[in-house]
Amino acid sequence: MITRKIKFISLVLFSSLAILSSCQKRHANSPGIEFMPDMYYSEAFKDYELNPLFKDSLAARRPVAGTISQGSAPNSPMSIDQFIYQYKLEDYELAGANLKNPIENDSLTLAQGKEIYTKFCIQCHGEAGDGNGSIVVNGKFPNPGAYWAKEGLTEGKMFHTLTYGKGLMGSHASQLTKTERWKTVLWVKNLIEQKKPATETKTAESADLKNNSASKKS
Repeated sequence: MITRKIKFISLVLFSSLAILSSCQKRHANSPGIEFMPDMYYSEAFKDYELNPLFKDSLAARRPVAGTISQGSAPNSPMSIDQFIYQYKLEDYELAGANLKNPIENDSLTLAQGKEIYTKFCIQCHGEAGDGNGSIVVNGKFPNPGAYWAKEGLTEGKMFHTLTYGKGLMGSHASQLTKTERWKTVLWVKNLIEQKKPATETKTAESADLKNNSASKKS
């Protein structure tokens, strides 16, 4: 008998709580009543405030010893430590003469370079690289010129420009990793190759044939 009363009282209380909670007016996205909300919303420490969890009481922690930033692995072709050229004209020319793209030219990296170019470069330089991007057509900026019309535009110069900026173009080092910049250079070089004059292409092919013939004779 007592057990039945306990069950009945429990059922009434549970039903009452359910009815009361359902009658509350709340936002449509509200999760309802939350038990122990501190388990859902952990309070993060603010920068530079005291943190009693550490002996030095610093909330802003230093990176773990040996931490390597993305795209900056030591002794790697992508290491920022190996980019010795500074933001000056002499180094722009030196980079143009000495830097070579370490990225392998294949269908995957070329597609990735095109994707990066479409996101970051096409607005000014245009889809074909002719300088007729949307903000140029709208009269916001002057035409930067077609890539293939720039004499002596080497991979190193393109990478230096992406890193530091040049003329009206700003630096893209904060938006693109070193690897992404080289992939962009890869795609720009592809655009240049597509627009080479037919005479230039034939001349290059003739030179290759002569070199091959000479090597065979020797």
